Amino acid sequence: MEKNTLPAALIVAGFSFSAHGAESGKAHGFIEDSQAFISSRTMYYSNDNRDGGVDQRETATALKLAFVSGFTQGTVGFGLDVSSLVALHLDGGKGHHPNANTFFPSDSDGSATHSWSRATANVKARFSKTELAVGNNFTPNLPILMSTDARLVSQNFGGGIITSKDFNGFTLTAGKIDKSPGRATSNPTGLSIAGGIKDSNDFRFAGGDWSVTKNVMLQYYFARLENYYQQNYFGLTHLLPIGNDQSFKTDLRYFVSDSDGKNGDAGYRFNNNGGYAKNPGEVDNKTWSAMFTYSLGGHAFMLGHVSVSDDGGFVWLDQGNVVDGRSRPEGNGGSTFYLFTKANVGTFSRAGEQTSFGQYSYDFSKIGIPGLKASAAYLSGDEIKDVRGGSDHKEWERDLRIDYVVPTGLLKGFGTTLRHGTYRSDGSSIPDTDQTRLIFNYSYSFL
Repeated sequence: MEKNTLPAALIVAGFSFSAHGAESGKAHGFIEDSQAFISSRTMYYSNDNRDGGVDQRETATALKLAFVSGFTQGTVGFGLDVSSLVALHLDGGKGHHPNANTFFPSDSDGSATHSWSRATANVKARFSKTELAVGNNFTPNLPILMSTDARLVSQNFGGGIITSKDFNGFTLTAGKIDKSPGRATSNPTGLSIAGGIKDSNDFRFAGGDWSVTKNVMLQYYFARLENYYQQNYFGLTHLLPIGNDQSFKTDLRYFVSDSDGKNGDAGYRFNNNGGYAKNPGEVDNKTWSAMFTYSLGGHAFMLGHVSVSDDGGFVWLDQGNVVDGRSRPEGNGGSTFYLFTKANVGTFSRAGEQTSFGQYSYDFSKIGIPGLKASAAYLSGDEIKDVRGGSDHKEWERDLRIDYVVPTGLLKGFGTTLRHGTYRSDGSSIPDTDQTRLIFNYSYSFL
């Protein structure tokens, strides 16, 4: 693990990847359309293992400097986005940093390292409404590729992505990703899936969003992680305005995932999220989900269901146990996926699992308290198949969340988030857990 002091990190100019620059036809130039800002996140993380294992309680802060350029004038415009951050470990409490790199990277003796830093950059070009970016500071939000922002810093990806809006109603995206500096390290590794110990430097994807009408969107994406899996995604969202500050939203998602190349061989095996697989170590899955949200004023009521096929668990891009030639993982763990069941603690993604969930949220701006929101969610999964083929395991989770962002005044934009998750199961690889995260965010733009 590279150690860096705060002064050294602050010397590096900082910047952050922006997926879309100024709209075509409105650009003024490289500097004129640039943005520069400094942001900070301080986070307290508590993971209380109710099964008697090691508890984790740590506090850290991260400071990020950022500049996002505009595009040079001309038929083809060019730009540069660069990012630099430094993270400081404030407190871990003796015995409460379990050397798991789930929140902050570990030093050689297993304790939390004092600090670490990372600098990344993308170069970009734009022609009409098509943008190409190449670098190592991508934070995508696509159905088949998502960056997690659940801990102190965001997960980054390196490679190249092209996005086009040249066709009316369509947003088309394609790219290749070959590495990822994770949420707790300065050093990138190759890509993998849960349980994989061999890396793959070839994750390719293509697809798009089609806005059929202003209230209907269709999606299709294809992704392939060489020697691990191929995945097709189909999505549909529909928003029905009812009137009188009411609406009803339908969100349907369907994934089909199959084995690719060496998947199943030693080093390229998939652990099926701790559950059963018809062909052990191989990807073989179909997962669908349906979510329905009724909104009335500041109230939102969501109900849904996720069904995982019983041939194997759901699969998504991860870094597995890839250690990049080192004897232990270096903080590259941490990933997310495009299903509501990626909860505060659990994933509800094992073979055969049938998960029903509900969430209630309220926006207090409707009663004169702008910036304050709260939500409560409950997930219940059953019919989970274990490694022997049984299908009687269950798990549940209750998540509570409060968010407040100062709307005006000197501290405008200062945000606080409190999240608490309670997870219990009768046969999961995840121990029974109570998890709390308290987060303070602030961003200041100076250009």
